[in-house]
Amino acid sequence: MEILVTGGAGFIGSHLTEKLLERGDKVVVIDNLNDYYNPRIKEQNLAKAMRSTNMSFIKGDILDMKLIQKIFDSNSFDIIVHLAARAGVRPSLEQPLLYEEVNCKGTMNLLEMARRHQIKRFVFASSSSVYGNVKETPFREDARIDKPISPYAATKAAGELYCFNYHHLFGISCNVLRFFTAYGPRQRPDMAIHKFTTLIDQGREIPFFGDGSTARDYTFYTDIINGVTAAIDRDLGFEIFNLGESRTTMLSKLLEIIEQELGKKAIKNNLPIQPGDVEITCADVSKAKRLLDYNPSTTIEDGVHRFIEWYKSSSRS
Repeated sequence: MEILVTGGAGFIGSHLTEKLLERGDKVVVIDNLNDYYNPRIKEQNLAKAMRSTNMSFIKGDILDMKLIQKIFDSNSFDIIVHLAARAGVRPSLEQPLLYEEVNCKGTMNLLEMARRHQIKRFVFASSSSVYGNVKETPFREDARIDKPISPYAATKAAGELYCFNYHHLFGISCNVLRFFTAYGPRQRPDMAIHKFTTLIDQGREIPFFGDGSTARDYTFYTDIINGVTAAIDRDLGFEIFNLGESRTTMLSKLLEIIEQELGKKAIKNNLPIQPGDVEITCADVSKAKRLLDYNPSTTIEDGVHRFIEWYKSSSRS
């Protein structure tokens, strides 16, 4: 298959690109290498994939319709995997208009390209944040998502609606994937596991929001990648899937695991819960198991161990 991966220089995008290349697909990656975090990290993420003759990289923005049109005119994509987005709940409170433009208009641009070029397959990366503070756990895909508590969550919910609209009107098959706190090698440096690990290792203070009772369904990247790949390979019309581990870990417990792996104690700066932060996330993955053969298998203890092994090796290089 010939596959367009947007945001392919990021954490999940770069791992997915490598897997697709390994199995023989032709991959075109578009990424604007923005400065949300150090662009050099993203360049390093793609270093292995760039050695493949089946890989093409385009530095560009999904908001640049002239460039997007040129890319689609020059290729015959079988499927679009749309991972590109402005990420992060807290930053979206500070820059809501930027999040709306990139995450909403950018998604519409790609769906419109799919319509114009008669590409009938689309995979969209959504987020567990769309559930807001849903009380019933684990979260099911048919739960109401009409009360997002951050601009980021609202833009992801809007993207899901756009996908359904283009499926309904134009017959584009859309698999929508709600990621639950993905982590692992290459994780964004601002995410809790990476950030805590770095600061503790350097003997610096960590920001610790709340009393430690907030809980997340941390999902190791290999399980996420397996779910995304399965969604690429299945034409299901329009479906929404949770991709999580279906286990929750409290923030206080996560910190203990990281401390044990590093053999160092954290210096905590206790702060109040931030606006936009949900209390808990927990995925019901029964639908993904049934339709995608999704089988998450990495415990938080094993995943953090593997992440810190990568962290230590990359810090030495």
